[in-house]
Amino acid sequence: MTSVDFLIKQLKKAVVLPYAKLRAKLSGEGTGFSRSSYGVLLKTNWRDRTFIYCRFAVYGHGLSGHLKSIKQPFVFLDIGANQGLYSLIAGQNPHCTRAIALEPVPDTFARLRQNVDANGLQDKVQAVEAALSNQHGTARIVFDAAHSGLASLRDDGADGLEIKTIDMEALDNLLGDPPMLVIKVDVEGHEAAVMAELVKSRFLSRIQSVFYEVDAKWSDADSLRAILESGGFNDFTTFGRGKHYDVLATCKPALVR
Repeated sequence: MTSVDFLIKQLKKAVVLPYAKLRAKLSGEGTGFSRSSYGVLLKTNWRDRTFIYCRFAVYGHGLSGHLKSIKQPFVFLDIGANQGLYSLIAGQNPHCTRAIALEPVPDTFARLRQNVDANGLQDKVQAVEAALSNQHGTARIVFDAAHSGLASLRDDGADGLEIKTIDMEALDNLLGDPPMLVIKVDVEGHEAAVMAELVKSRFLSRIQSVFYEVDAKWSDADSLRAILESGGFNDFTTFGRGKHYDVLATCKPALVR
């Protein structure tokens, strides 16, 4: 991401929130769907900052562009799917054979399913009401309806919603026999546990890329990179700058000397 792109992203954040708050105040949350700047329909919820960012493409085009560019059969694994933005984008790619969207928060999961239906992707996108973690069972997640994308397991044990968790063995069973895997991880501080599970996958050799978020407030970029390097990933492209940015990890073959 260039400095100009970064500036545009910051300007969008400064502009769209006041506009969305005014719209919510004047019209209420709304009962219909709104077409996102990413090209997919989303259940309208002007009171949720995450919806607003999805609606106006504040998240940039690093992952969306990557998903649209893939020209061979792939399965998309969306860990921390929220309302399903990226599963929907992947599902619109004719080369995507299937998308599995993990979202553990009940209210957000309900919106995810509505969005899948609204975009006519019921046969391609499988919504799973669970979070990937290092144990199969339950955990408590901290959730803020005003910014649903900040739901986090990093303070497990604190007051919060009880949600279902699955481990990589269970997720592998859901994946079946994927031709190639593209993975997104957005779990607000639970990345290390998720990455450690991913490198246990029996389909590790089929993972083409892992796109993940780094936030210095709760993530250690070097530790996350080390986990992925242990799984064979050796190329890391950064989108954004500062203490909060995204990374695309891929595995490129070594040069033959």
